[in-house]
Amino acid sequence: MTSGEIREKYLEFFRGKGHTILPSASLIPENDPTVLFTTAGMQPLVPFFLGEKHPGGQRLADIQKCLRTDDIDEVGDVSHHTFFEMLGNWSLGDYWKDDSIAWSLEFLTSAKWLGLDKNKLAVSVFEGDADAPKDTESRKIWLELGIPEERLRELGKEDNWWGPAGEAGPCGPDTEIFYWTSAGNPPVMFEPSDKRWSEIWNNVFMEYEKTREGKFKPLAKKNVDTGMGLERILTVLNGLDDDYRTDVFWPIIQKLEELSEKKYGENLREFRIIADHLKAATFILSEDSRVNPSNTGQGYIVRRLIRRAVVYGRQLGIKESFWTKQISETIREIYKNVYPELGRNKEFVVSELDKEEEKFAKTLERGLKYFDLILKKTIHPFDGGMIIPQVGITANHIFDLYQNYGFPPEMFFEELDRRGISYDKKYLTGRLKEKLEEHQELSRTSSAGMFKGGLAHAGEKTTRLHTATHLLLASLRQILGPEVFQRGSNITAERLRFDFSFPRKLDEKELRQVEDLVNEKISENLPVTVEEMTLEEAKEQKAIGVFESKYGERVKVYTIGSSTDPGFPFSREICGGPHASRTSEIGEFKIIKEEAVSRGIRRLRAHIL
Repeated sequence: MTSGEIREKYLEFFRGKGHTILPSASLIPENDPTVLFTTAGMQPLVPFFLGEKHPGGQRLADIQKCLRTDDIDEVGDVSHHTFFEMLGNWSLGDYWKDDSIAWSLEFLTSAKWLGLDKNKLAVSVFEGDADAPKDTESRKIWLELGIPEERLRELGKEDNWWGPAGEAGPCGPDTEIFYWTSAGNPPVMFEPSDKRWSEIWNNVFMEYEKTREGKFKPLAKKNVDTGMGLERILTVLNGLDDDYRTDVFWPIIQKLEELSEKKYGENLREFRIIADHLKAATFILSEDSRVNPSNTGQGYIVRRLIRRAVVYGRQLGIKESFWTKQISETIREIYKNVYPELGRNKEFVVSELDKEEEKFAKTLERGLKYFDLILKKTIHPFDGGMIIPQVGITANHIFDLYQNYGFPPEMFFEELDRRGISYDKKYLTGRLKEKLEEHQELSRTSSAGMFKGGLAHAGEKTTRLHTATHLLLASLRQILGPEVFQRGSNITAERLRFDFSFPRKLDEKELRQVEDLVNEKISENLPVTVEEMTLEEAKEQKAIGVFESKYGERVKVYTIGSSTDPGFPFSREICGGPHASRTSEIGEFKIIKEEAVSRGIRRLRAHIL
């Protein structure tokens, strides 16, 4: 069955059940500052789940373009994708669990529709917790429809709860449908951890609204939200074990084989990453809102996708210049009858891909020069060969190349291998994993309603240290110059570690000046205030953004005032908090160490007394 046939069947089925068919909403959310992209089919419909009347009525269905970047580093296996299509149907206060579950089973197993074997299905339902009771209703319906008890599991909120899409909003328990994808009959007992059971459909029952205070209150009207990933069901229906061998990916893979003169089967991860990333970038660039590759917001994601694809294209040995637009043309051909914006905005897509590919080629060359410089500083002769001692090269070197030049870690290791250099890969990989996890904690933003500043524990000491980092950055910029920017920080209850851009070691006089200025501002008992505003408003107020491309469209700006002129505060930064209310709460500030992290990046360690 082709992707086109599945789309047609799905919409025909739910049209027959009285649903109004909606066009896909844009990947760029409208009036939703909590997320950068449309991450789920229900996201554009949130106002209607909360009570607004939809012009299409109470029964709706569509095929929604979605884009998720939370697990972008997982792309490369058989099923993780940045861009995907979600088949969804909704009830806005109309039908409930009985119809929703029965229709799902009918569409999946009826010979007229998808014709899957009912004996290879299994389901899970919500087991209940302090926020909501066990979903006994869904369990009863499944058993009545013939799903044996051995194929039904009750699972917790991590597995069987959906939403909200942002910090607050509609949410509720769900029931998930799984299909046995391996040869032969499935085991009698359903074990969700067995990867041969593939989740193919999710029926969410929106019974609650999560408030910004974290409370769950019943919705005035109960709603149904279902989602089935097109790529996954396409793979299952065609008896495949790899999404990239379906008709929504395979033409891209074939084009890559042509460009690289290599085989997919021998370069799985590289082919998958390129195909996934350029598809996602093409769809984002095709939106009428015209997102350009940049260092902020949605543009940062586009840039990262294109540059990762180019790096892996380089690893495949693709020699043609401006090859990304050829892949984009293949993508356009796959979807031309489904998403007209791909053709409508073709010139913009091609132009942006060409510009970004050309710009990144120059960046890569600079990155290679930086790589060579790292080697000159860290490699030493050892027993007639070459070895990198652990104290010489660090995970910071690899991470810095990844962040600033787009080098994925595996490219760093491959360059070492190509030069015949020995190194402790296990050690470096372990330390790099810690570094990446720390960075991901700092940069998760939009869709998660968590503290955006990256502090896991907002205790009193860490709160004071966090406020001290703002004073430290402002003092560094005043003493050393406005070219100083924060490049990272880590705060524990004992100390702060602060990385910043500067080309040389600070002398003792400069360190003392910085420390004294921080303590002067602490002693002035300056107020620390916070405002929420758009990113553009923050820029107009000359707020400094540490990881501003990660914050989303609305940000918090913390201002530390000046005792001499309130109109020109000592510090103004985009941040997630928490902070002291006045600087005198911080205590005495003491710099304990200054050191190099990598070329052009220095590190200060400090604590408060």
